Amino acid sequence: MDAQGHEAFREFVENRSTALLRTAVLLSGGDRHAAEDLLQNALIKAAGRWHRIDEPEAYVRQILYRQQVSRWRLKWRRRELTVAEPPETTDGATGGTTGGADAAAATELRILMRGALARLTARQRTVLVLRYFEDLPEADVARILGCSVGTVRSTTHRSLARLRVLAPELTALGPADAEQSPSRDFSPVEVRP
Repeated sequence: MDAQGHEAFREFVENRSTALLRTAVLLSGGDRHAAEDLLQNALIKAAGRWHRIDEPEAYVRQILYRQQVSRWRLKWRRRELTVAEPPETTDGATGGTTGGADAAAATELRILMRGALARLTARQRTVLVLRYFEDLPEADVARILGCSVGTVRSTTHRSLARLRVLAPELTALGPADAEQSPSRDFSPVEVRP
């Protein structure tokens, strides 16, 4: 890589690594260490082909998705979830250290969602991240994961059903929102009580 390419890569990593790490954390089920490894490997692969890449962020995201797919296709699976620190819970009476009921509720929701996503399979988690965090249509998710649109739909449906079982508290949050904003492509995204 020449000096100009090296500088462009350095700027890209500096500007986009936070957003890419957020996606990697979601793909890895909240395991920040695994997410950092996932992102680092993706950036290493991108660096080797940097002079041939037209859209660097899209290219790195594609690597992230494909690496995650490769991880779940491995014959062995790691059953243990490792985290850097124990999950925190907020006390409704104190509101935590964030300074307000809204901030405490948002923190509690993030912890609840992260825990529920971590208990999904890697495939289910990846499909939900692509569909709802990345806001990709089913056809794009199918193309990225190398499967049919029907597989994406059925996996989305099963993943949401499993989320409802794993975190019934999330069901109470969704009916009003689901009625106000219907799905764009008729996939089963409504949260039902």
